[in-house]
Amino acid sequence: MVNRKELNPERSPQAAYGARLRSLREKRGWNQEELAERLEYSSQHISAVETARKPPTLPFSRKADVVFGTAGSTNSLEREWRDLRHGNLLEGFTEFVGYEGRAVEIRLYEIGIIPGLLQTPQYARALADAALQRGAITPEQAAERVSFLAERQALLERERPPMVFLVLDESCIRRPIGSQGIMNAQLERLVEFAARPNTVLQVAPFDIGERRHLDLPTTLLTLSDRSVMCYAESQTQGHLDREIASVVPVLTAYHQLQAEALSQTASVSMINQLRKGIL
Repeated sequence: MVNRKELNPERSPQAAYGARLRSLREKRGWNQEELAERLEYSSQHISAVETARKPPTLPFSRKADVVFGTAGSTNSLEREWRDLRHGNLLEGFTEFVGYEGRAVEIRLYEIGIIPGLLQTPQYARALADAALQRGAITPEQAAERVSFLAERQALLERERPPMVFLVLDESCIRRPIGSQGIMNAQLERLVEFAARPNTVLQVAPFDIGERRHLDLPTTLLTLSDRSVMCYAESQTQGHLDREIASVVPVLTAYHQLQAEALSQTASVSMINQLRKGIL
């Protein structure tokens, strides 16, 4: 083949994406012009993505998945794009986000900070800036974390949003993040969240003591086929558990925690009192 450029997928994540795109194309016997016509892009664009001269985009990846029949699969180009774009995130997190976007029910438990799905941009920026000051991330990664949250939070605004159950350890609403204004706006966001028809917000107060059935931040996702998976993080990586034998005990513990937590009415009252400086 004339002017065929050899690809080295180990050179970079972007090069690996390009090599994968070429492999999928050639398996179907298509040249770049034929794929370009199907994707409604130019053949020059296809060539640039394959040779890592141009980064892929989310719309491009989604179109390519439809054309190649890989949409929604574990080896989709969209997933590879997310791994490429969010390489600074915890290992395992991008896989979790893919399932989170398709969940019909989300159960969250958090300790210390407001979970990402409910963070205001200013609250998220304060956390990212703190990580930047510690030298844990770069300025580019800090900006990426904030923008990525906006993408994730879009699932709460879709036409048929998931049912979201949120249990916050009391430390989440008492721990100051950023300025007083940032914290007040974040607490207001929680009150607005609780008023939605597809949400339940509860605070697990300090005085439940040893009856706090979960000791780590936990997320449980229920998919449309009613399968349930559990996601939890360590300092260095995230773990997505699909084994029913280990997921069911976590789901049971979550329900037990809900029983010990304040009602939504009492939880919102506590948050409003904090906003007014009464507590």
